[in-house]
Amino acid sequence: MANITIRRGTPDDLARVHELIVELAIYERAPEEVTNTLVDMHRDGFGPEPIFGFFVAETPEQGILGIALFYTAYSTWKGRMLYLEDLVVTEAARGTGIGKKLFDAVVAEARRTGAYRLKWQVLEWNEPAIGFYKRIGANLDPEWFNGNMTAEQLQAYACDAAVVAAVEENTRRNE
Repeated sequence: MANITIRRGTPDDLARVHELIVELAIYERAPEEVTNTLVDMHRDGFGPEPIFGFFVAETPEQGILGIALFYTAYSTWKGRMLYLEDLVVTEAARGTGIGKKLFDAVVAEARRTGAYRLKWQVLEWNEPAIGFYKRIGANLDPEWFNGNMTAEQLQAYACDAAVVAAVEENTRRNE
């Protein structure tokens, strides 16, 4: 595919980015799981304390065909790392090299920011993505399980009241 441009994402890209996230959720058989909104994404990516960044792949004729969304994370063993949350290429443009270019942009960002590690996840049944990561020489570690809690689980979890109070007090003092 000719004329592919990779660039850092802007607030004007968020509507298309959200569409691609929904497309990914449909592909991963979980469209109902997308609860993130454009308002949330604008605040979290371009507000006073941005917590994610992204690159887009586009052509003049077709617009944005793919995204790579990432954020800074921290490893207690290695230090600063970049976490690739999603690399999405619209179905019609898969196999054209766009995914590799987006991955290259994230690697360049990891190097630019001094990250010691780049991490991401891939579903065990997503053979095209697994094949891509194997072709680029990435490690796919079968030893680690992924843990997470939903918003409902976070709210239902019984925290120690003294710990919650200490966190809130420390936060007030640091503001």
